Amino acid sequence: MNKILYVYVKGGAPLEYAFPRMAACGELHVLALASLPTTGEDVWRPCCTGIDLVTDPPRGEALVELIVEHAKAVGADAVLTLSEFAVLAVAHAASRLGLAGAGPGILRARDKRLMRETWAAAQVPIPRFRRVDSVQDLHTALDELTPPLLLKPAWGAGSVAQLVLTSPADAVPAWAEIEPALHAGSRVGMNELYAADTDRHRLVEEIAQGSTEGWYEEPGYGDYVSVEGIVADGVYHPLSITAKLPTVPSFVEVASTAPCVLPVPLQRRIEDVSRQAVDALGLETCGTHTELKLMADGQLVVIETAARFGGLLTTRQVHEVFGVDPIGMLVRQLLGERVEYPAAMLTDGVRAAASVAVVPTDAAGVPWRTGPVWNPQAVDWQSLLSPGSTIEPVPAFAMPTGRPTPVFDPSAGSRNWLGVYLLSAADAATLLRDCNAVLDGLEAALHRAAG
Repeated sequence: MNKILYVYVKGGAPLEYAFPRMAACGELHVLALASLPTTGEDVWRPCCTGIDLVTDPPRGEALVELIVEHAKAVGADAVLTLSEFAVLAVAHAASRLGLAGAGPGILRARDKRLMRETWAAAQVPIPRFRRVDSVQDLHTALDELTPPLLLKPAWGAGSVAQLVLTSPADAVPAWAEIEPALHAGSRVGMNELYAADTDRHRLVEEIAQGSTEGWYEEPGYGDYVSVEGIVADGVYHPLSITAKLPTVPSFVEVASTAPCVLPVPLQRRIEDVSRQAVDALGLETCGTHTELKLMADGQLVVIETAARFGGLLTTRQVHEVFGVDPIGMLVRQLLGERVEYPAAMLTDGVRAAASVAVVPTDAAGVPWRTGPVWNPQAVDWQSLLSPGSTIEPVPAFAMPTGRPTPVFDPSAGSRNWLGVYLLSAADAATLLRDCNAVLDGLEAALHRAAG
């Protein structure tokens, strides 16, 4: 039987969804570099042949050696992770073991500075950007680029420590603010495990002035999308587009939806630009998650590509809406098995599904005026939804019950999440309505639940 080594750290799909997909392909062995969640344990633990927990894992090459040793010990035929923070170490380990993996191009997909430099050379449409290593670099960038600008960590994820600058006066306070935001992310396991000193690596870029005009026929969608896909032996296979609701400041994602309701010719244009971006990175075998900004006059710019699947419930949405299992497909590809990919990116779904990340703001980004106690089990969710729609919590991403909801922090990104939910509806229009109803109605619903 095939043997699979999964390297666990924070991030990626919930284990109760991901592990059964992997275990269907062979014996699943887990190298845990952080404590595994207890939520959903009755589902994911029986999928594991063995679990090894390393509570204080090494970094850099020592981490690669640790992964290699465990892979050899279990006789792994494939090694993988779904977390942004471990993809680099896992790719190096797979290469050393002679197993399929992302390959050397993984560095270009992890360091956003290299990513943008690679794309600029390949004429991929991107916003103008600069590396910034000091507050003086930031001042220079503000002179050379056109505000508003986005200051971001080059190795970040989840919108953590992203700050908007509108004038030169913002440079010093933004530079001072990004450091504690990065440290806060590190305390909850959101930091790179292989490359050293990555918190010092930053870039600033022009904020593309997105527009849904000429794209969506319906109002209510955000001006960016993502394309989920797989690179198999160097060949890119885009699977589907995930649409988004508008972000809340500063670029905190609150909901992604499938299927995308853009006209099919526009989806094909997005597919083509996504292919150009992924191909330029030179990846070998991995999942991909490519974000693109929609612009006026039918223009697009690429925001970034990750050499792993989109987090949260992205793979489950693709599975439920389009009937393809990205995690299972990738594992079989890593094992060297034959995988049937769609001839073209999928556009027609059988139902509609969304990942909704509840934050203490409404759908427009207005922070809650109050701090109700977080008690989602007492909420009458069905009163917020359309008939026939369903909502399912993801326990792994939930704030503990009984605490007052915190004040929204624009620089905290995904650390603002109170809970994550899978919303399912009969069609895309109903789904959009239900997503907004949950985001707009939850503050009052929590107060009603408290009596």
